[in-house]
Amino acid sequence: MLTIKTRFAPSPTGDLHIGGLRTALYNYLFAKKNNGKFVLRIEDTDRARFKKGSVETILTGLKWVGIKTDGKIIYQSLRTDIYKKYAEQLIVKNKAYYCFCSAEILNKIREEQIKNGNPAKYDRRCLKLSKKEIEEKIKNNDPYVVRMIIPDGKTKFKDLIREEVEFNNREIDDQVLLKSDGYPTYHLANVVDDHKMKISHVIRAEEWLSSTPKHIILYEYFGWKPPKFAHIPMVLASDKSKLSKRHGATGVLEFKKQGYLPEAIINFLAFLGWNPGDSREIFSMQELIKEFSIEKVQKGGAIFNIEKLNWINGQYIRKLNIDKLTKLCISYFEKKKSLHSSSFIKQIVALEQNRLKKLSDIAEFSDFFFKNKLEYDKDLLKWKNMNNEELKNILEKISDIFSEIPENDFTKEKLEPILKSEAVKIGDNGKVFWPLRVALSGKKASPGPMEIAEILGKEKSVERVKSALEKIK
Repeated sequence: MLTIKTRFAPSPTGDLHIGGLRTALYNYLFAKKNNGKFVLRIEDTDRARFKKGSVETILTGLKWVGIKTDGKIIYQSLRTDIYKKYAEQLIVKNKAYYCFCSAEILNKIREEQIKNGNPAKYDRRCLKLSKKEIEEKIKNNDPYVVRMIIPDGKTKFKDLIREEVEFNNREIDDQVLLKSDGYPTYHLANVVDDHKMKISHVIRAEEWLSSTPKHIILYEYFGWKPPKFAHIPMVLASDKSKLSKRHGATGVLEFKKQGYLPEAIINFLAFLGWNPGDSREIFSMQELIKEFSIEKVQKGGAIFNIEKLNWINGQYIRKLNIDKLTKLCISYFEKKKSLHSSSFIKQIVALEQNRLKKLSDIAEFSDFFFKNKLEYDKDLLKWKNMNNEELKNILEKISDIFSEIPENDFTKEKLEPILKSEAVKIGDNGKVFWPLRVALSGKKASPGPMEIAEILGKEKSVERVKSALEKIK
């Protein structure tokens, strides 16, 4: 029976982004669904693009969303001797060759190929070098790379998502396997490590589809059985262009900073290219593991919809108990939290919980609680066609009611029936509760006025109603 083993193999060239995390998630879900192993390999052989701190960012991102790896992390930069050995094996088998051409020569060859209407490929001039010429160049320390020989014909393979795929080898260049700095290219290191790590399934983004025939050829050259391939759809922006930073493609940890919950991120990413085949939308990690299958992954690009992510995140926020939510929100209150009691903060979080799409929303939504003076247009106080006299009368009435209620009774339960009876007299709830809500919050959209009043307390509430009266005098 085939032992399932998948891997996530990021290059440490920057932050862990949404597309990369989605790839990691699909590999993780597939492995766990099939009682297999999920491993992490850091493909850090491109030293020119290596970014310090990137590995730590990747590890932190995976840990935050709850994706756990099995076994030790593999670092390709520590395995260069292994790749060099296999590159030399291919040279001995006449499946690869030394190439001493400079960048200038290579550019000239490509320009000539394009000019003649041919694919921009290397013309294999170094393949014609004699053994003696090669030895002489190596002896003289001439820089070289090792290229694989792409055979004639076609390369076919079955993709678990895209089914039968075929490439004409004529369109494939003789790929560099070993660079002049001694480090392997992605193609060689990828194939060698997937074989040696016994990876059963390679699940990666469709941008690597065109690399697969090169890898299939290498497997054939080495006499190894290739893994099964599955190329998942690209994550696209709403206009169906490639997702970029201007569309919200920030690093995964930036989403954490903005106040997204890891469970919501995982839930959202799972649906970027996959769905269970029914109307369900909210899934825990364990539920995703149970339901996930490669067969249900779509071929077409997956649209990154920030509104959908916000909706899902909001659903998870609603489920949190108030103590945990307060703890998660506390950092967004900045210095304010040191000036107020924890119970005051907790009351505000409880009040705003059902309105939050992101944890960071709490700062904007609740800022009025911490202001000494509210700034807003006096016309905002008016409900529909209220005139100044009506507004003045109702605010004065509310001020009197608030002043008469004892501090200990200044609660929603006690205030609401009294104010509702006033609204009945006037014949319009809006003429009472709209001006009061604006007076207390200074906002067009906010929680209910009774809830706000209870949290602000009697003194602050009376003060704000009187401030509203000052605006219209």
